[in-house]
This record gives sequence, C-alpha cells and structure tokens, in this order.
Amino acid sequence: MKKIILLGMIIAFYLFVGKVAADTELIPKDAIRIRVIGNSNSEEDQLTKRQIKQQLELYYYDLLKDTKGSNQASLLISNSLTQAREIISQFTNDFTLSYGMNYFPQKVYKGITYDEGYYDSLVVTLGSGNGKNWWCVLFPPLCLMENESMGEVEYRSLVADLVEKYF
Repeated sequence: MKKIILLGMIIAFYLFVGKVAADTELIPKDAIRIRVIGNSNSEEDQLTKRQIKQQLELYYYDLLKDTKGSNQASLLISNSLTQAREIISQFTNDFTLSYGMNYFPQKVYKGITYDEGYYDSLVVTLGSGNGKNWWCVLFPPLCLMENESMGEVEYRSLVADLVEKYF
C-alpha cells in the first residue's frame, strides 16, 4: 500500500513539475538570440533562409561550444561578424546583419509564449525581410545542441527511474 501511495505522489509531483515548466519561458535573461528573416515566403527564398540558417548554426556551434558566459559569447559574436557576412554571401548579397538589441515579435511555440521585445541578438534580414523567419538561442546554445556529435542521447523518465529503484 505504501508503494502505491509513494508512486501516486511521484506521478503527481512529476505532472506538476511538467505543468509549471510548460508555462514558463525557458530562455535565460542573459541569452543571445539569432534570427534569420527570409526575403519572402517563396520556395526559393525560404530555401535560401534555411541554407543560411544551417551554415550559421554550424559556424556558431563551433565558435561558442566552449564559451563560459554571456560576456565572452558576446565578444566572440562581435568579432565574428566578418565571417558571418562571408557565410551569408555564399547564398546572397542582398542582406543586412545586425548584432545588438533587436526587436522580436511575440511567439507562441509548443504552448510557451515568448514575449515581444528587444533582445541581445544577431539578426540576418534577407532582401526585403518580408518572409517567414527562424530564430533560436545562440548562447547558451539551446538550438545548437542538436549539432553535438557525442553519439546517441539516452532520454530517461524520472518516474520510470524511481519505480525501477523502489519497486
């Protein structure tokens, strides 16, 4: 009987923590974002946006993977703008690149609302900037972790681990 009560408490706690996490914005206050805005929503312009996004992700992952704080990350990004321009120029010469406090509209993604506002960020605007955009977090590298080449990742359930341990 005690095991059933304990299991019930564990499940209730797990569900509560999951609900709180889902309602909370996950981006740290000192984060540095990246945004790539497409010229238009045409298939060609969106392909160009995705290609640039992929190349910038790879470049910035390598650049920032061992960074210890947002000040160091900011300095590295500031010093990398020439290289970023060279990467973008491989796909188009009609773009602007801005690093600093840039505007981001409100975004709801997977039930989490990300507030509009000005954020420390690297923004690439392709052409007229009238297309769909992609954005993520450069530092800490929340969107760049998928590039990690450490092999397979094992996902574990807290509830399953506790049940396995105690039952």
